[in-house]
Amino acid sequence: MKIDLHIHSKDGSDGRWTLEAIFAEAHKRHFDLISITDHDSIHAQEQARALAQSFGIAYLTGVELNVTFSHPNYKKGKPVSLDVLGCQYDIHHPPLVEKLKVLREHRKRRAEQILENLNREFVKAGLEQFTPADLEAIEASVDGTLGRPHIADYLIKRGIVATKQEAFDRYLVQCDVPKMPLSLREASELIRGAGGRMMLAHPNDPNGTSLVTLTTSLQEQIQIIQDTMMAYIDGIECWHSRHDRETMQTYEAFAQTKGLMVSGGSDCHQDPVLMGEVEIPDYVGEQFLRDTGIRKDVTGASR
Repeated sequence: MKIDLHIHSKDGSDGRWTLEAIFAEAHKRHFDLISITDHDSIHAQEQARALAQSFGIAYLTGVELNVTFSHPNYKKGKPVSLDVLGCQYDIHHPPLVEKLKVLREHRKRRAEQILENLNREFVKAGLEQFTPADLEAIEASVDGTLGRPHIADYLIKRGIVATKQEAFDRYLVQCDVPKMPLSLREASELIRGAGGRMMLAHPNDPNGTSLVTLTTSLQEQIQIIQDTMMAYIDGIECWHSRHDRETMQTYEAFAQTKGLMVSGGSDCHQDPVLMGEVEIPDYVGEQFLRDTGIRKDVTGASR
C-alpha cells in the first residue's frame, strides 16, 4: 500500500503545485491513500476529495496547525512552536471553519508587520523599501494561506536574494512576527470537536517546528509527550522525510506501547517532489481505511 498523509498544495497554503497536479502525480505513482494538509487552511478540502474520487484514490481530510507549547523544564518555560496534523474531521464544522478564518486574517496582518520590519533592514542596506503594492503582489501569488515562504519567493523575484534559504537567513528570521497563539489544547478541541483525530507532526524534525527546539534527546521528547500531551493527541507522525530510522523506530514503538495511532508522510511542498518517497508500513494506511470504512481493491479503486 502506498500512502502519504502529509502533503501541501498551492491551492491551500505553500505548496508549489495545484491540487490537480498533485492528484495526477499521485495517480501516476499508484497511491492508495493520501491527505492534503495545508497550513491553517481547509478550504481546498472539498476539491481534494472530489479529485481523489475521480482518480480512484482513498482520501483523508487533513490540515496542519501551528501550536504554541511550553514546558517548565526546557528553555526556562519559553514558548516554542510545534505542528500538529488534524485528519478525518468534518470540513464544515463551524467552530473549526471560523477559527481558521481568524488565523488567516492574522496571517495577513502578520505579513504587513514583517514587511515593515524588512523595510527597516532595507534602509540600513540602502535598498528600495516595499510599498503596499508589493504586499498586494505577494498576496496575488498566494492561492491558499499567506506565509513567510511566499514573502521569500517575492524576495527572490525582486532579486534581493538568490534562494529561499538566503531569504530566511538574511531577513525572515530576524524580521519575523509571532503567529497567533493556538494552544495544543485548543487545537485538539477544534479537531476533535469536528469529529477528527489529532497527530503530533514530525516530533524530531531537525529543520522544522518540532520538539528538537526543546531537546534533541528522543527519550526526553517522549517523556515530554507522555507528561504533557497524551490528553490532547490521538497519534504521532512517526514517518517523515526528515526523520532518521532511529526516530521512526523509537516513535513507532512508543505509539504502540501507549495505544496511539501512527501516521506518516513526506511533508511534500513539491520542491522537490517527495510524494511517496517515505516508506510507510501498510498497517498505517489500513488503520485509517478501516477506521473510515473506506476499502481499496487490488486495482487501487475506492469503493
